[in-house]
Amino acid sequence: RRFIKLGTAATWEMGKIQMVIKYRVAGSRVSLLGSTLTLAVFVALATGCEATDRTGAPLIYVSNERSGTISVIDSGSDTVVDTFTVGARPRGIRISPDGRRIYTAVSSPMNQPYVHEENKVVALDADTGEILQRFEVGTDPEQLAVSVDGKLLYASNEDAGTASITDVENNKVLATLVVGIEPEGVTISPDGRWVYVMAETSNTVSVIDTEAMEVVETFMVGHRPRDAAFSPDGSLAYVTAEIGKTLSVVDVSTHSVIRTVPLVQDETSLPVGVVVSPDGRRIYVANGRHNSVSVIDAETFEIIVTIPAGRRVWGIGLTPDGKKLYAGAGLSNDVTVIDTDRYEVIRKITVGDGPWGIAVRP
Repeated sequence: RRFIKLGTAATWEMGKIQMVIKYRVAGSRVSLLGSTLTLAVFVALATGCEATDRTGAPLIYVSNERSGTISVIDSGSDTVVDTFTVGARPRGIRISPDGRRIYTAVSSPMNQPYVHEENKVVALDADTGEILQRFEVGTDPEQLAVSVDGKLLYASNEDAGTASITDVENNKVLATLVVGIEPEGVTISPDGRWVYVMAETSNTVSVIDTEAMEVVETFMVGHRPRDAAFSPDGSLAYVTAEIGKTLSVVDVSTHSVIRTVPLVQDETSLPVGVVVSPDGRRIYVANGRHNSVSVIDAETFEIIVTIPAGRRVWGIGLTPDGKKLYAGAGLSNDVTVIDTDRYEVIRKITVGDGPWGIAVRP
């Protein structure tokens, strides 16, 4: 039941050496019981590895752009239970529909020369962290989406101003589509029909028809759009604007903005991540350097409450039941856990260097 993991090379079953290891992220307290210690165990402890016990609750995956890792949080215990090494600069992160794979968009690290082999979408085993495949996309991929059948990847290529559609089975780019200038966010509708690609410099959303594999519409939103989320029934989409400090409400049937909602207007507020509650009644927005998350009523579009979080909150994610929200903070290197019934912070979890994206596996 209990394992110690040394890097990604090997594991030891603790029952075989009659030892129990308990690990707590805060303070890294380790207690040992039993008399048989091996060199491998001493090395494992010296490297600060994590116990991989899991509660069976949904797992939260956090991409850390500066450390080149993915932190795995068990939402039952709200502790880090594993860390996967990816390398380079992982940002956008998604889970395959069957929950077996993690996909993360990886690019060359900041202030480093461009290296083609680093600019891929990387697939990892969601349980072990083993790198399974590296997929061809374009230059500087930032965000991605996975088709509802898991067969296709859609990635934004920020430097190229394009979006790639890649076949997972054959690792072949099926189409490279011209979108807006400096595309970032990529979100697929619940029915899988539409992919929205947000372009931060042209202030546009490009609409990809997934059946035709073509851009069929482009529309304007607020200044510097960063991310989008669809309502559970797919009728509406919500697009954040980082500089505009707004949320555009989009009628998906016409791909047109029907309302613009002002968000926190403080000069430090730079909204990025957005998610919608499972019942569609609440919209959550990460406010960047305002160090907070706002909760918005999806009927009145009034801000219900703004909750303090870590420093520079970007990626956010909800557990499947909507009861917990996880918010990654790239400057404080932690994830804030929010109770969505009480609108209260219930924990802060230290993760890797530069947490960026959040993905939730049921």
